[in-house]
Amino acid sequence: MSAEPETTTGPRPPSPRLGLLPMIIFGSRWLQLPLYLGLIVAQCVYIVLFLKELWHLASHALDLTEQEIMMSVLALIDVVMISNLLVMVIVGGYETFVSRLDLQGHPDEPEWLGHVNASVLKIKLAMAIIGISSIALLRTFIEAGNLGSNRASLTENGVMWQVLIHITFVASAIGIAFVDRFSDATSRKHAE
Repeated sequence: MSAEPETTTGPRPPSPRLGLLPMIIFGSRWLQLPLYLGLIVAQCVYIVLFLKELWHLASHALDLTEQEIMMSVLALIDVVMISNLLVMVIVGGYETFVSRLDLQGHPDEPEWLGHVNASVLKIKLAMAIIGISSIALLRTFIEAGNLGSNRASLTENGVMWQVLIHITFVASAIGIAFVDRFSDATSRKHAE
């Protein structure tokens, strides 16, 4: 007999047998599968939007002003950040709420996926939303120079609301992180 450590890549132990009601309740998590597949379709739509915006930028690069180029690049960054958010929700949500993906050891396994749970996913999503909001707000600030002119696509009131909404996102993320940290400390205290 050898004293080799047991690996976790072997066959899984048999699942415990569930009664009918627990089986239905636990199985209901698969109802989320069409939602995640729908988000994959939304990801494809964002790819089309990205390519459209990139084509517009490349084909009109010589005709655009520096500000217009900056706005186009910010639009591309915005699409990428929303796409990253979609990946986080699709992969992290499926792994957390539906079924394991069993990616351990896969060379492309996302580093963050190994320690994702509902709490971590909430904080990551909040940070991604703040990033997306920041890009939108930056675009607004760049366009703010046109306020009061005929070229303005927004009003002072619109700018104020965007700033307030962004501040709300930031405050919400801080609140989520604080509650998460507080509940983490409480559970550690009870475990001791």
